[in-house]
Amino acid sequence: MIDYHLLLSVLIGVSILIILILKFKIQPFLGLLISSILVGILAGVAPLEIINTVKEGMGSTLGFVAVVVGLGAMFGAILEHSGGAEALAQYLLKAFGEKNASWALMITGFFIAIPVFFDVAFIILIPLVYSLQRKTKKSMLLYAIPLLAGLAITHAFIPPTPGPVAVADILNADLGWVILVGFIVGIPTAIVSGPIFGKFIASKIFIAAPKKIDEKVVDNFPPIHLILSIIATPILLIVLNTLLNSPVGSGLNLSDKTITWLQMIGHPFSALIIANLMAWYLLGIRRGVSKAILSKITSASLAPAGIIILLTGAGGVFKQMLITTGTGEMLANYFSSIGLSVLLFSFLAAVCVRILQGSSTVAMITAAGITSSLITTPLGEFHTALIVISIAAGASILSHVNDSGFWLVSNYLGLSEKDTFKSWSMMTLILALCGLTMVLFLSLFI
Repeated sequence: MIDYHLLLSVLIGVSILIILILKFKIQPFLGLLISSILVGILAGVAPLEIINTVKEGMGSTLGFVAVVVGLGAMFGAILEHSGGAEALAQYLLKAFGEKNASWALMITGFFIAIPVFFDVAFIILIPLVYSLQRKTKKSMLLYAIPLLAGLAITHAFIPPTPGPVAVADILNADLGWVILVGFIVGIPTAIVSGPIFGKFIASKIFIAAPKKIDEKVVDNFPPIHLILSIIATPILLIVLNTLLNSPVGSGLNLSDKTITWLQMIGHPFSALIIANLMAWYLLGIRRGVSKAILSKITSASLAPAGIIILLTGAGGVFKQMLITTGTGEMLANYFSSIGLSVLLFSFLAAVCVRILQGSSTVAMITAAGITSSLITTPLGEFHTALIVISIAAGASILSHVNDSGFWLVSNYLGLSEKDTFKSWSMMTLILALCGLTMVLFLSLFI
């Protein structure tokens, strides 16, 4: 049975959130807090209970996310400063050859976006796209779209990037399972939305590289095996922890003490600390970077991370308010009665918020909060990970004029608004739909 008063309270809250962000340009962190409190007031929650809900939602979320996002930001900053991104890209271009450069750039974007934020990674790697266009005289979109697809998919699908970390925490999903499912869904999605679509759109729209650019010249790249090992270390450790917590772990005949220590090492906190120490020494100290510069680099990286952390905490508040008001349980019962799966609902919720306000992070966190309140019974780890990726796919859809990524791509590639819609926006649409298709396919095996 639908309580229309509760439903109206949530709809008003989400509408106010979107209006605050779009119309009044209020920071999403503040907007989420205001809309959460408003939902509580409209739903008839006692004033002091509203405050306690805010505290509970914020505290329960930040305990995990703040550490992971902070460590991930510092790790990415050192990798960026060392020239590691460029090194990986140059290696893959050489290995694949100029003919298969689009595939090399897709793979580069896929792996570089794990430790480095989307916009930073794009800016670092765009000179490679320019250079390839000048050599081949083919449309820049042939190389830019695969790069962007790899970056966007990893940014949305694979921890320790902030978006999936935040969603996983809100939904109580195991990060190891999210990583595994993210790779399974992300690889075919990247292929379709990257090289395949890139080849198609490049045949329709010709874009040349800028005449003059100030390309960064680096002649002392770190070894490629070193870059790959440092990036892979935290991912493998987290996946190891997941395996130890699964039936596979019980079949290894290890002592409880050994398993406990391995689980601690494989926890995202420990895994990212180890990765940071490796990057600090191997990409910094050993290569002649002073401790003062390393400290400056890592400290600067925490500024944008702080915004994401607070935003995630506010998303946790929104989730908690939906639980407190009983809205989640009500909607769960209703959708169950009409046969709409949580997977499809989570995708559609993320789509709506993403298209209306532009930010994929806000869309992911808002949709996770709503979806979390629908989950009234424990789900399997695999199923929960699928929901995380479903939300990530929905939050990636149809980037347009209210998304900063739209203008970043438009400006760096020299695209008109119309051509940006035809290329970048269409790529994000294909990405989202392919991601959803893969998620629904995998759900058949639950």
